[in-house]
Amino acid sequence: MDKKKILIVEDEQKIARFLELELQYEGYRVDIAGNGRDGFEKGKKKDIDLIILDLMLPGLSGIEVCRRLRHISDVPIIMLTAKDDISDKITGLDIGADDYMTKPFAVEELLARIRVLLKRVQNNKEKQSLPVLQIGKLVLSKNDYKVEYDSENIELTKKEFELLKFMMINKNIVLTRDKILDNVWSYDYFGDTNIVDVYISYLRSKIDQKYNVNIIETVRGVGYIIRN
Repeated sequence: MDKKKILIVEDEQKIARFLELELQYEGYRVDIAGNGRDGFEKGKKKDIDLIILDLMLPGLSGIEVCRRLRHISDVPIIMLTAKDDISDKITGLDIGADDYMTKPFAVEELLARIRVLLKRVQNNKEKQSLPVLQIGKLVLSKNDYKVEYDSENIELTKKEFELLKFMMINKNIVLTRDKILDNVWSYDYFGDTNIVDVYISYLRSKIDQKYNVNIIETVRGVGYIIRN
């Protein structure tokens, strides 16, 4: 089994070295970047499985690195910072960071969070390989673009199908509008994020309202979720 590769983007050499040794001891491959620009360049590489990203960096801030990476990659990102300001935490999570830790931190907790994120990625890959997705009576067949509720066929457009498939693959995960746009409309879409709300309403009219269920939930101020 291939060892997972983790990128540490940290300008404090002692912390970077400490993390490198701990991660290598746990069996991970490690790369290090000492500033934001190098971190972004290395973070774009396909062999990176997870990024530990400091917030305060020379060159580019951790926030900007995360923002740029999210336009091209879904690699898991853990923000690591000395700041404990709630606004920084919210900003980091809003632009796509998967988790957030404040210095000083317990390395055991960091390692546990890394395992959780890598496990989530693996689970999502396994879900994506399944030909059929099911939540309750709602069944989606990826191979023949077929959706049924309680064995009754539901006619969806291609984009509606892709949106529903993405949400079912990521069930129990709150998906922001930007995240949905990036994955369903692709990274080169520059239109209004309201298009997500429009297509959510289409799906609700064909599924939730028709069958009197509440499959697609709104998370106010964040996005949408389908719960199992």
